[in-house]
Amino acid sequence: MESADAPKRESVPGPTEEIDTRVSHVARIWNYWLGGKDNYPVDRQVGDQILEMLPDVATLARASRAFLSRAVRFLATEAGVRQFLDIGTGLPTVDNTHEVAQRVAPDSKIVYVDNDPLVLAHARALLTSTRQGATAYIHEDLLNPEQILEKAAATLDFDRPVALMLMGIVEFVPDDEQAYDIVRRLKDRLCPGSFLTLYDGTNVIHKEASDQIVEVWNSSGNARLALRTPDQIGRFFDGLELLDPGVVSVSRWRPEATPWGEPDEVDAFGAVGRKP
Repeated sequence: MESADAPKRESVPGPTEEIDTRVSHVARIWNYWLGGKDNYPVDRQVGDQILEMLPDVATLARASRAFLSRAVRFLATEAGVRQFLDIGTGLPTVDNTHEVAQRVAPDSKIVYVDNDPLVLAHARALLTSTRQGATAYIHEDLLNPEQILEKAAATLDFDRPVALMLMGIVEFVPDDEQAYDIVRRLKDRLCPGSFLTLYDGTNVIHKEASDQIVEVWNSSGNARLALRTPDQIGRFFDGLELLDPGVVSVSRWRPEATPWGEPDEVDAFGAVGRKP
């Protein structure tokens, strides 16, 4: 029996579905680019094919992860947020959302959501928590926002501010209007003082190479993706107050100061917005 002050966590749901190692998957390719080991030969094959076309994609992966860390740290410190809904979690790696948030605010509660069976198989690594806080994992698809919200309510209080994290996931809803509708339905459930943190892929930095990557990706058996312009990404924040510096390359969203000036832009743009 756990003690009363043991870390709070939700059990990992149900039996896992079979993992198909013959088809590459975004979470495992991303894990490969970040230097992880939770991937298969088919993932490395597609990952290497993309790296050959655009070696900077590994830099993009690291910059996107650093953006998550900076945004969560801001939300937990300056914004005072104590609840996080991270949809499209991906495989556990360094500085997961709960680790960043609970490092500065130990009472933070985090709910992770993903639809990849391999992420589900590794979900217990995401269910560590401080004793003051809580973590949970939901095996669900972004296409089902109401189900996500209903299940997340077992851990999160939606009458209090929540930080909704959509990090490189909405690009896998290629239809623009469907994507905007899904994000709107999620935002509508948030109370005033909540935040949306979102980024998606673009082709404004490496146009031809980025477009070629999409072609390779969409023919690889992965979930299809569509790149969006910064203006299109900005539409996800309709009705919210955009925080400075607005919609920018993730590498340039409030970067840490260095002697070398601003970091190079990458083809992923995002922002943080507050619900008034």
